[in-house]
Amino acid sequence: MKSVDLTRIYNILFNEFGPQNWWPADTSFEVVVGAVLTQQTKWTNVERAIGQMQKKGLIDPENMAEADIREIEELVYCCGFYRQKAARLKQIAQHFSRRGENNIFSLPVNKMRKELLSLKGIGYETADSIILYAAEKPKFVIDAYTTRIMECMDVSGNYRQLQELFESEIPEDTGLYKEFHALIVEYAKKYCTKKRCTECLLKIRVSGAGENGY
Repeated sequence: MKSVDLTRIYNILFNEFGPQNWWPADTSFEVVVGAVLTQQTKWTNVERAIGQMQKKGLIDPENMAEADIREIEELVYCCGFYRQKAARLKQIAQHFSRRGENNIFSLPVNKMRKELLSLKGIGYETADSIILYAAEKPKFVIDAYTTRIMECMDVSGNYRQLQELFESEIPEDTGLYKEFHALIVEYAKKYCTKKRCTECLLKIRVSGAGENGY
């Protein structure tokens, strides 16, 4: 795999956008819900659904586990694939209610990841988002934006390969992982379109001179 100066990329993004303070959530379980709902939809739809669920007191594993599936479907309708997402959320809530959120989040990262991946509706990206933003443990999230930006830097690989690249090249720090991933998302939303590809800051500046360091 081609080498890339991730420190340089981080500094460019941070200087452009500043701190992101992502993920916006009041509780850890809200992050879990958001990580499932955001699959194949816009974040604005997720915010709407979470707001509606909060009013019903369902951003709680015990309450959601006991809720009528039709009520959950109605509340997450705006996120698309609402029947599938509602069923998965209820199953995940039942698991969290039975196991205990603290018991799950206190596991070593690899064991926690294995348990999360055993749940229907949770793949690598969703599991790692939960580990990083809900459990607040260091696991770098690789999403479509990250893959796209790396490809623009002539770096390609599967999920595991790209994750190993980031985790081997930058310090193992939960706050840094959160910030870097959030900056990548913000950058991609602004620049990673066909109309703006020629304006890509990373293509223009990533090979330029400048101070490294986090």
